[in-house]
Amino acid sequence: MVLDEKRPLLLDGYRAPIGTYDELIDEAGQPRPHARTATRLLDGLSADEFSRCQTLADLALVEQGVTFSVYSDKRGAEKVMPVCLVPRVIAASEWAGMEKGLVQRLQALEMFLADVYGEQRCISEGIIPPELVHKSKHYIPKLRGLRPPGGIRIHIAGIDLIRDPDGTMCVLEDNLRTPSGVSYVLENRLVTKRVFQHSMEHRRSWRRRCGRWRPATPSRPPSSC
Repeated sequence: MVLDEKRPLLLDGYRAPIGTYDELIDEAGQPRPHARTATRLLDGLSADEFSRCQTLADLALVEQGVTFSVYSDKRGAEKVMPVCLVPRVIAASEWAGMEKGLVQRLQALEMFLADVYGEQRCISEGIIPPELVHKSKHYIPKLRGLRPPGGIRIHIAGIDLIRDPDGTMCVLEDNLRTPSGVSYVLENRLVTKRVFQHSMEHRRSWRRRCGRWRPATPSRPPSSC
C-alpha cells in the first residue's frame, strides 16, 4: 500500500490519555515495538476510512444477531455486542508470563472447588467463613462427595484482564460457570477478518493444538475468505 504523505494518518498526533496505559502507543507517541504491524495497518487508513470499517463491522454483528442480554433490565433487553477494530497486541514475552500465571490460577481454583465439594478443609481450618460457601446461591450441597471424571470441574474459563495505569495486567474477575464471552471473541475475529481481509490474509495466525503450534489459517487462504 502506497500512502499519500499529504493525507492525515489515523494515528497522527495521537497521545494516550494521562494516567492510562495504551496498548499500541508509548508515552513518547511512538508505536510499541511489538505493535508496529498493527499501527502500520491503522496508519494505512484515514479517519473516514476507519470509521467506514467500524460501521461495516457493527452492521455485520447486527445482521448476525450477535447480542447479549442486559440482566439488570427487567424488559429482557438485548444489545449488540460492541466491537472495536483497533487491535490489542500483547508481546510474546509478556504473554509467556501471563500464560503461566493464568494456568496456576486455574489450578488453584480447581483445587478450591475440589475442597469445597470434598473435605472442606478451607472451612474447617478457618480460612473461609462457612457462610460464604453454604449461603452462596451457586453452591449445590448434593454434589458434595461426587468426583467428576478426571477430577475436572473447570472445563473452560473466561478470565477478564485489565491493565493498571502502569501497564501491569490484573485479573478483574473469573468466569467459570458459563463464560459466554468466548463466543464473542470468535465473532470479533471473524468480523475483523472480513473488514480487514487483505491485511489478515497476509498474516499467519497460530494456535496451539496437542502441544504444538500450528497455523490457524492456511498460508494461502481461499479467495472466498
